Amino acid sequence: MTATEVPTIAGAYLFASTPYSDERGFFCRTFDVDVVRSVGLDPHSFVQDSVSRSVRGVLRGLHLRSGAGEAKLVRCSYGKVFDVIVDLRADSPTYRNVATFELSGDTQVTLYVPAGCAHGFQALTETADVSYRIDRPHDPTEDVTIAFDDPELAVPWPLPVTSMSQRDRKAPGLTEALKQGKG
Repeated sequence: MTATEVPTIAGAYLFASTPYSDERGFFCRTFDVDVVRSVGLDPHSFVQDSVSRSVRGVLRGLHLRSGAGEAKLVRCSYGKVFDVIVDLRADSPTYRNVATFELSGDTQVTLYVPAGCAHGFQALTETADVSYRIDRPHDPTEDVTIAFDDPELAVPWPLPVTSMSQRDRKAPGLTEALKQGKG
């Protein structure tokens, strides 16, 4: 497993695994304490694991947490997704940068999303499972949602949206969402 810094989002990393394939399928290490520690992250800070399943075209996000924020490790464990990070840390040298990735079950690459960054993804395959390892227990009172199609961000979503939650559908634009998130 190797770690590579994401140049357009300060503090974000891609952790690449090497799946070993044979006639049975594959085996792959998806988390390594020493590799995570090597880039300055505390591997023991992650306290919650979650998984979502989406069908092709489903869009989840853009989500952010107010307060202390939330760092997470995100991996597409099955299928393929178009993944997005938006740096919303006002003191970051990459403030308001948008970075996009294709994560897939074939590669098992894990993306580290720093606290203070918005995150979202769109399923590109008929089934896409996304696993999250989060550094704080979820507190719904800190949820902030930003419109996926905000023109300020101009995220190049690859497919028409087939489904999204009501919360995501009604999300305000970036400027309004950030005002709400400070309260």
